[in-house]
Amino acid sequence: MSTPPDLRWTAERRARLALAHVVEPGDPGMWRTVATLGAQAAWAELRAPGSRSRWARRAVVFDTDAAILRTERTGARFVIPGDPEWPEQLGVLAACEPVQERMGVPVGLWVRGSGDLAELARASVAIVGARASTSYGEHVALELSHELVEAGMPVISGAAYGIDAAAHRGALATRDGAGDAVTAAVLACGIDQVYPAAHAGLYEAVTGRGILVTELAPGEHPTRLRFLSRNRLIAALSRGTVIVEAAYRSGARNTVTWASACGRPVMAVPGPVTSTLSTTPNRLLRDHEAELVSSHEDILAILSPVGQDTLIGHQEPPTPVDLLGEAETIVLEALPGRGTTGVDELSVRAALPVRQCLVELESLAAKGLAREQEPGLWQLTRRHLGRRA
Repeated sequence: MSTPPDLRWTAERRARLALAHVVEPGDPGMWRTVATLGAQAAWAELRAPGSRSRWARRAVVFDTDAAILRTERTGARFVIPGDPEWPEQLGVLAACEPVQERMGVPVGLWVRGSGDLAELARASVAIVGARASTSYGEHVALELSHELVEAGMPVISGAAYGIDAAAHRGALATRDGAGDAVTAAVLACGIDQVYPAAHAGLYEAVTGRGILVTELAPGEHPTRLRFLSRNRLIAALSRGTVIVEAAYRSGARNTVTWASACGRPVMAVPGPVTSTLSTTPNRLLRDHEAELVSSHEDILAILSPVGQDTLIGHQEPPTPVDLLGEAETIVLEALPGRGTTGVDELSVRAALPVRQCLVELESLAAKGLAREQEPGLWQLTRRHLGRRA
C-alpha cells in the first residue's frame, strides 16, 4: 500500500506513532514533555539510557517499522498536527486542566473511513448518553441525530450500546446524497478492534458513510482510563455536546465535564423524574450547567453565531389560517361560531360589499375553512372550528 504524499513517514510522524503506541493516551506527564520539547525530542528522551520514565521499558523494545506496517495493514491513516485532515479544534485541549487524570492534545490519530475528519469536525455535534438506555432515550437520540445531519451537521459519538448507537444509526439513516461523511465514532480501542463485538455491522456502516477515529494503536483493547481519554476527544472535536439520558455516575457525565472545560456548549434533553437515567441531564439543567433542548432546532439555535440565527426555539409550520389575506381573514372572523348566516348579514358584520364577501367566501371554501350549507347560507367548517378551540 502506498502512502499518500502528505502522510509520508517523516521523522516527526514516526516519533508520534511511537509515542502513541508506547504511552497511554492522555498521560499528563508525557503530554507536558511533548508540549515542552516536541515529539521527536520526547521520544529520544524516553529511549535514552537511564530514562526514569515509567514508559521507558516499552520504548526501548518498540519496533517503529513493524508498527508502521501494522497501521498500513488496517487500512487506516495516521494523522498528526499539521496534516490537512488534522482537526485544529483539538488544540483547545492544550489549555485544559486534567479531568480524572487525563489531559492533553493527542500525539496522533488513527483514522479510517470515507470522510475527512477535519471537515466533519468543523460542523459536528456530539450526542452521548447511557449504555443501558430506555426506548425513550434511544428514540430521542435517533431523531435528533437524523434531523441534525439533514440540516448539515454531522454527529459524533462513541459507538457504545444505547444512546451512542442510536445517534450513529440516526445519522446513517439520512439520505445518501452528496457523499459527505455523516457521523464519526471515536473509539476507546484500536482501529482494527470492534467493541462491543455486536457492533461489527455498525462499525462497517460508519466506515462507509463516516469515520472511525482513535488515539489507540491497532490491537489495543478498551479500559476504564481509555474511555475517559476518549471522552475528551468527543468533546473537543464537536461544536457542542448533547446528553440524552445518564445516571448519576456515567461516562457521559465525564464527556460533559470535558465539553465545559473546552468552552463548548453543553445541552441536555430532559427526562421523566421517575427515571434514574434522567438524573444527570435533569441535574445539569437544574444547576444551569446545560441548555435545555428538545429538538434539533433548539440545538441549531444554540450553536448558530449570534446575529445570524433566525430560529427561536421550535417553530410550528404555518396553518391555512396564517396564510389568509386581510379580506379573507375579516370574512372568516365574521362567520358565526355556530350555525349559518346569510351573505347580506355577513356583509354588514364584515363591513364589506356583498360582492366582495362572495368572492372571499368562495376562496375560503376552496381552502376548506368555510362552506355553503344551503343556498345563500354559509358556515365555518369543522377544520376551522378545531383551530378556534
